[in-house]
Amino acid sequence: MTVKTRHILGLSGGKDSSALAVYMKDRVPEMEYVFTDTGKELPETYEFLDKLEAFLGKPIARLNPERGFDHWLKIYGGYLPSSRMRWCTRQLKLKPFEKYVGDDPVISYVGIRADEDREGYISTKPNITARFPFKEAGVTHADVLRILEEAGLGLPAYYQWRSRSGCYFCFFQQTGEWAGLLEKHPDLFESAKTYEKVDSITGERFTWRNGESLEELQQAERLYQIGQKQPNKVTDNRLTAVLREDEEQDGDTACLICSL
Repeated sequence: MTVKTRHILGLSGGKDSSALAVYMKDRVPEMEYVFTDTGKELPETYEFLDKLEAFLGKPIARLNPERGFDHWLKIYGGYLPSSRMRWCTRQLKLKPFEKYVGDDPVISYVGIRADEDREGYISTKPNITARFPFKEAGVTHADVLRILEEAGLGLPAYYQWRSRSGCYFCFFQQTGEWAGLLEKHPDLFESAKTYEKVDSITGERFTWRNGESLEELQQAERLYQIGQKQPNKVTDNRLTAVLREDEEQDGDTACLICSL
């Protein structure tokens, strides 16, 4: 018996994968939409997913890892994930997605644009084939904004102060974005602080940011310094877009399955 190929589009809560969902809505009616929920996402992400789900007219499967972030933090000995050890992506995003896919033949749709030179998550499982509709059709950043605007969705609200989706304590956040979290969601900022530790024996610090704790970042003098360094924000008729700082921690880029 021939097994039917499944069509799956993974959503991060970011603008590109969301625009791709809108773009593919009538092109592949049998599309499955999935979001792997770490349980540590921003409230704005959940709100936007609800709006997108209403537009699509079909449910977005919410994949919840059987064991959440706190469980895996213990497994990894209290070591916070970092750009060099991205266990959060592997355990909370990739594995739940591959479990959902199973062994069925699957076409996985990835929202990388035509004006980008990067690769998205492509499973090594032989039953999963990746497709890049935006690259195939020449869809650019400006097109993505237009697609979301014309669908009546606009950008997720966190783009007013943050440049990407992902967990509220994502270690790829820039300095100004941490300051934005403190301003917009002080409760989540305080929650992120509780994960930072100092080894009482070795003095080693486990912090989200290299060389600076969140306690240090939130001091008045430091916040003033951050405010002075922030580039001017660009405002359009959709939302205020956050411009990234010149500095990029560790010179790496965020995990695309989390932020695309």
